Amino acid sequence: MSIDKDTARKVAHLARIAVREEDLPALAGELSAVLAFMEQLNEVDVTGVEPMTSVTPMRLKRRVDEVTDGGIQAQVLKNAPDAREGFFAVPKVVE
Repeated sequence: MSIDKDTARKVAHLARIAVREEDLPALAGELSAVLAFMEQLNEVDVTGVEPMTSVTPMRLKRRVDEVTDGGIQAQVLKNAPDAREGFFAVPKVVE
């Protein structure tokens, strides 16, 4: 798939990237190269290959999923700029 100048301009606009008019052909070429590489990756046979989240095999440590009340309200609120009656106090924004 080939990207033209107009499509590159539209992509730059959507991405909120300022691209000068003379740089659009280079951007279009780079985007076309990315899409060509993605098409090349689609041709690879991956049957039997499990998806992975990391290149190193590891198991995440698990903890018991138990419901608690937290019990650290004072610790949480000690960093608050303004706390009243056990809650964060925030400035009024709607009158």
